[in-house]
Amino acid sequence: MKRILQAAGLSFVMAMSLMGVSKESQAHGPTRQKVVETIQIDAPPEKVWAVVKDFGALHTWLPPVVATDAPKGNEIESVRTLTLDGGAKVVEVLKKYDAEKMSFFYRMTDPGPVPVSNYSSWFSLTPKDGGTEVEWKGAFYRGYPNNDPPPELNDEAAIKAITGIYQSGLTNLKKMVEGK
Repeated sequence: MKRILQAAGLSFVMAMSLMGVSKESQAHGPTRQKVVETIQIDAPPEKVWAVVKDFGALHTWLPPVVATDAPKGNEIESVRTLTLDGGAKVVEVLKKYDAEKMSFFYRMTDPGPVPVSNYSSWFSLTPKDGGTEVEWKGAFYRGYPNNDPPPELNDEAAIKAITGIYQSGLTNLKKMVEGK
């Protein structure tokens, strides 16, 4: 019986090879990617929170966002539309907000030019070493949901884009708060 099953498996693999179907193309779509970036800011958490707490003011500290429209502010289910340098738009929805814990959670509903899909993110502040540790973490899928994505919509492009956004935002936030 074992030999029959092995032969059947081998026949299936050979048949797929003859039809030009590779093992990779039989794979099941993308895997969820994660990015976590942190930065230490030499200022109390309250000072950092004063800059980042407004869901409708991302443009004040995150380049290349030039405008933020969030008519419902920090209300749960508030929708913010980010206008990027060049005019492209990204739409996000606030899902959790905790001023006491200095954290919020949001989802991207329209990524615009960001090469991701099903993106969600946590932003949080923690007192550390007399200052503040800021953590920005996200989970997402690449922009192209099927197999064989084009380079601009693959896992590497998605990770690079989110990492770049987080790093530039956190670096700018640090400069603003520390006054450097």
